[in-house]
Amino acid sequence: MSAELVTGLQCRLCGKRYPKEALNFCTEDFGPLEVTYDYEAAARTLTRSALAARPRTMWRYHELLPIDGEPTVGQHVGGTPLIRADRLARVLGVRELYLKNDAVNHPSLSFKDRVVAVALSKAVELGFQTVGCASTGNLAGSVAANAAAAGLEAYVLIPDGLEQGKVLGATIYGARVIAVQGNYDHVNRLCSQIAFRYGWGFVNVNLRPYYAEGSKSMGFEIAEDLGWRAPDHVVAPMAGGSLIGKIHKAFQEFERLDLLEAPVRTRMFGAQATGCNPISATVKSGASKVKPIRHPDTIAKSLAIGDPADGYFASKLIGETGGWSEDVDDETIVDAMTLLAETEGIWAETAGGVTLAVAIKLIEQGKIDRDGSTVLCITGNGLKTQEALIGRLAKPVVIEPTLEAFENLVESHALWPMVSAAGAGVLVGSSA
Repeated sequence: MSAELVTGLQCRLCGKRYPKEALNFCTEDFGPLEVTYDYEAAARTLTRSALAARPRTMWRYHELLPIDGEPTVGQHVGGTPLIRADRLARVLGVRELYLKNDAVNHPSLSFKDRVVAVALSKAVELGFQTVGCASTGNLAGSVAANAAAAGLEAYVLIPDGLEQGKVLGATIYGARVIAVQGNYDHVNRLCSQIAFRYGWGFVNVNLRPYYAEGSKSMGFEIAEDLGWRAPDHVVAPMAGGSLIGKIHKAFQEFERLDLLEAPVRTRMFGAQATGCNPISATVKSGASKVKPIRHPDTIAKSLAIGDPADGYFASKLIGETGGWSEDVDDETIVDAMTLLAETEGIWAETAGGVTLAVAIKLIEQGKIDRDGSTVLCITGNGLKTQEALIGRLAKPVVIEPTLEAFENLVESHALWPMVSAAGAGVLVGSSA
């Protein structure tokens, strides 16, 4: 693996440059910092033929990821499937639909494994022995799991009241899990104070520029799996707002390195829950500034960030690419989770329900072209958000252990209700 392709950090607002250090804001104007690369050097080794010989993980694109040398954390992250979703496409009435399924990512079943693998590898490189994060759930589990595998001490801070699957999914790895009274924004402010007070490496605080770059690997994989082309549309969930921008940056970097068959014309679409929709509201109102949501209220807890760090840049990108953003209520989120499971056999967490439900809404509004290629980003596993479905799905039918009892059940047509592809029009119609 080649080294020193990362040239440093640069302010996204004023352009001031910084060395490779644990810093996430510009000391001149407090703008966020972005990793910069030597693209000419990257082009010499990142070729299609070189990629063909590399392992199917996110690290096959190491020239465009911000670590020097070999990764020390998360060597097996990435390489998740891009699924051609023809059954779901027929229900939605679109020609070409794909699901980028990070619900099966290693080791914690979410796309956060990508960003954590980069952030913790950088933490080791910079000499940190204690790491941490502020999390709405998925990041907590990923930091805990990857820190355990790397032998790092981890502090994970979460809002009180998260889904038990996500709380257990962080605690099992031995991390110090701390629930904070309040919402994510309270947790994030506290983590910023802790990071600078103790000098620890918090992945989404002082390590954030490196951390965010890990999401590009999702975009790299999408483009490669589509036959070296960027799709016409991408629908991605938005919490802090970083993912949607990094996927688009991945397409642009591949274009810059002459890896794509055609120029990037992808329109980016952002998905949020109505109970926490600061970026979606900004896009729809045409405002130039994101107005924070003070009291998020949605079952999509992983997206419940009321004051998104990258909200301005996400809304700006959506506009520049000709995309749009929408939001959906909790009932529609559950309906979409069910539709995805019953058409494609994928149980996504609530964020996946948000993404599909918003895509349906955008298709019906005519904002997504039915004849184009569309990729939906599924970012987490449904096993983590079981509470969202409790009381909303049919219970098993109970019978006596006899063939006669089963025959009577079948003949009475009393089988449990199912929302099949044929009946999914109820969901589709309700999303307009």
